[in-house]
Amino acid sequence: MSISIGVDTGGTFTDLVLSNRSSGRQVIHKLPTTPDDPARGILDGVRALLDKAETPADAVSLFVHGTTLATNAVLQHRCARTGMLATPGFRDVLEIGRQRRPSFYNLSVPKPAPPVSRDCVVEIGGRLDERGNVVTPLDEDAVRQAAETLKEKQVAAIAICFMHAYANPQPEERARDILRECWPEVYICTSSAVLREFREFERFASTSVNASLLPVIDRYLEDLVAGLRGIGIAAAPLVMQSNGGAVSVATVRASPINTFFSGPAGGVIASAQLGQRTDQPDMISFDMGGTSTDVCLIRDGRLTKRGVREMGGFPVRIPTLDIHTIGAGGGSIAWVDPGGLLKVGPQSAGADPGPALYGRGGTDATVTDANVALGRLSGGSLIGGAMTVYPEKSEEALSTLGAKVGLNTVDVAAGIIEIVNVNMMGAVRVVSIERGEDPRNCALVAFGGAGPLHAVEIAQEIGIAQVVVPPRPGIMSAIGLVDADRRGDFSVTRLVSATDDNLDGLREGMDILAKDGAGWQQSEGLAADGLSHEWGADLRYAGQAFELTLPVAEGRIDAAALQSLTAEFHRQHEITNGYAMPDHPVEIVTLRLGVIALHSSAEEPDIAAAVAPVADAVASRRKVWFRDSGFVETPVYDRDRLAPGHEFSGPAIVEQTDSTTVVPPSANVTVDAAGCLQIRCDT
Repeated sequence: MSISIGVDTGGTFTDLVLSNRSSGRQVIHKLPTTPDDPARGILDGVRALLDKAETPADAVSLFVHGTTLATNAVLQHRCARTGMLATPGFRDVLEIGRQRRPSFYNLSVPKPAPPVSRDCVVEIGGRLDERGNVVTPLDEDAVRQAAETLKEKQVAAIAICFMHAYANPQPEERARDILRECWPEVYICTSSAVLREFREFERFASTSVNASLLPVIDRYLEDLVAGLRGIGIAAAPLVMQSNGGAVSVATVRASPINTFFSGPAGGVIASAQLGQRTDQPDMISFDMGGTSTDVCLIRDGRLTKRGVREMGGFPVRIPTLDIHTIGAGGGSIAWVDPGGLLKVGPQSAGADPGPALYGRGGTDATVTDANVALGRLSGGSLIGGAMTVYPEKSEEALSTLGAKVGLNTVDVAAGIIEIVNVNMMGAVRVVSIERGEDPRNCALVAFGGAGPLHAVEIAQEIGIAQVVVPPRPGIMSAIGLVDADRRGDFSVTRLVSATDDNLDGLREGMDILAKDGAGWQQSEGLAADGLSHEWGADLRYAGQAFELTLPVAEGRIDAAALQSLTAEFHRQHEITNGYAMPDHPVEIVTLRLGVIALHSSAEEPDIAAAVAPVADAVASRRKVWFRDSGFVETPVYDRDRLAPGHEFSGPAIVEQTDSTTVVPPSANVTVDAAGCLQIRCDT
């Protein structure tokens, strides 16, 4: 048997899926995340999952993990103490940044703390010019002295960031070797290995953030790998990256910043695959969990991407899916600001203590508590009865909050839902309207434990006519993990005019990328004949400070290819920015390569069409609050009893082990051939 396991660790729950790729059978498991030791929760979940599936551990051939550990470590300032080696005169790059304040109109807002404090930055003699030529040799004795200085500072990791190292990495590599000779146990990374691109602030920031994460991720992955071996899983685990591709643990240990959107990436991948099966290529994935909501635009079946993200107030330049995240989830805490206005999030009750409903000591009212009070979410149990809940504690928390704003329990709960919905509508607009895309042309794919609770109402407000709820929305990200491709992304800055006399330099850059890609393929243990390559280049008009990335056919750069690439740049610039300057010089800034090992998706089992009438799927009835009608007696459908061909209209609640779907009175539901709930909204 070909058995795959996907594990997505979120802020509140850890989701697991076991997939038999030959039969299409899936077994799922969900349990609260263990923030004090995430690996412990994963290992407990894997044991329970294998027992539930009655599958021996040694039958597992693929294990893929999505994690938020790196993101949480940065946002919660739990990274390792880090030092830096820098070129003389550039000690303060992280402090100066782009000279922008966090708030233009508030002088009291402090700037974010750099990942490396100024007293831990040591200047090292040596200098390269912008072409990588040695102006002043590296001062090797200064590197050795820096090791002693940083030992006294008790740093656990060191980032080596020299000017123009993107053009010549040798001085950084030599400094790294010297540090390892005199301090073997320290974690080290070089800027040329993390980001071989120009713009020193982004390169220094990305490298120092990466260095600060090295000890954190290394210890975590070491515990996880040892734990999986202890269970009996022999397959080497893979970890999802922000670019939507999975890689080995060794690769992640060297570059943990590539995991910032690890878990959410799995959900976007699964959404794109769902769009292929349901013939809906234009989608917006809407993943609402316990702590955050992640949204991403999928256009013509292709995942949109970005090249730089901000983490902890600093730019991290990594290839990533264009996922926009806000602090809105089931555990988001409702509170009252100094002006007496009701607010929701971004603070979250997380997994511990969690919403008041969980009975684990949480006393703040959350979005989950509001959904229970309004009858939208069951007040009896969660996770298919595996988790006992206490609705009376939700009532207490909401009553306490309502007293502060002069509202009764129902009104304050309704206010919480309205506010969090508006917040999430803003996130959908960011990835669509603010990118020049009309969301009304897309279907909204609702998943995550809380996504289907809110998706239809959000779609109605935005004007989206179709909402899709997959068969297993609560573990959608875990499902996407096991179907992810293997992928590595590489780049090198060249910064030359797009003219024939620079062809040799461009070809040299292509050769560097080809060598990096081949090295990655060997380190990942992938067969060379099973790979595909995506070549690209960043172009701009001379004098601009931003670029457009265009594909380079077959990675070939000659006079004809350069002319074609330049003509395409003019065309794309007019489409993107509304104008073109065909007589203006064009520069090629950075060359790019993506190496992909395509992963065949699991077989989708045939779902039997409905035989029993849809009325047989009604498990119970209860009063549910809706904005336009107040409390209404509402049928509660058991998702496991719904089958392709079933149709019904709102108001309705659809319950299943991993999530709950709210269908307002004005919406209609059809179960399609893939088992998805296709919800038609009245906009």
